[in-house]
Amino acid sequence: MRVVGKQGRVTGRIGPGLVGEVMLQVRGGVEAFYAHPTVPDEEISVGSIIVVVEYFPPRTVYVARALA
Repeated sequence: MRVVGKQGRVTGRIGPGLVGEVMLQVRGGVEAFYAHPTVPDEEISVGSIIVVVEYFPPRTVYVARALA
């Protein structure tokens, strides 16, 4: 399953000390993944569009804000 480089939407706030949640389109549907910021102190709010930078199976991703 390829998720690195995919864009998704934040559904659970991402930030220091938090495990956030993002929704990504995979395998013909949309699935939830646990998310951490690639920049350690960055906060990413619910509704933000992100891009997956790293993927650790089965359900953990490191993300960055998508460029507008």
